[in-house]
Amino acid sequence: MLPYVARHPDLAFVALTDDGRVAGYVVGTDDTRAFEDWFATEWWPRFAQRWPRPVAAVTRQDGILTYAYGRRAGAEPFGDSYPAHLHIDLLPELQGQGLGRELIETLIAALQARGVTGLHLAADVRNTGAIAFYPRLGFTRIPSHDDVVAFAREL
Repeated sequence: MLPYVARHPDLAFVALTDDGRVAGYVVGTDDTRAFEDWFATEWWPRFAQRWPRPVAAVTRQDGILTYAYGRRAGAEPFGDSYPAHLHIDLLPELQGQGLGRELIETLIAALQARGVTGLHLAADVRNTGAIAFYPRLGFTRIPSHDDVVAFAREL
């Protein structure tokens, strides 16, 4: 999630535990196409020599690297209708307390202040909790790749 914080620190929010530990975050971009271009031309080249493209996606890290090498504007069709996207993660100790909703609504308010008209995200097909959660926040399912369930929301 570091590239999101580097490009849009004002679109990165954290959830803290009672003792002050960071145990969750939401990050996003207001323009997926511009972010993907920036990632491919400015962010990723600094790391490519350290992390060569894998021949096959055997491990989880291979999959992440394959994804990083394939990022480019237009690779995800969701950005045309819903230009912003987000990534969120909460450790189990903070789940079920309304913090995921609060993080997403905070990000949405920041995106709306920028005039952004739509937001999308994707969840792994195995993440049944997330798949049940997003519709409760006003997201609707949209067509997606086989390995993810994509959601979108007009802002």
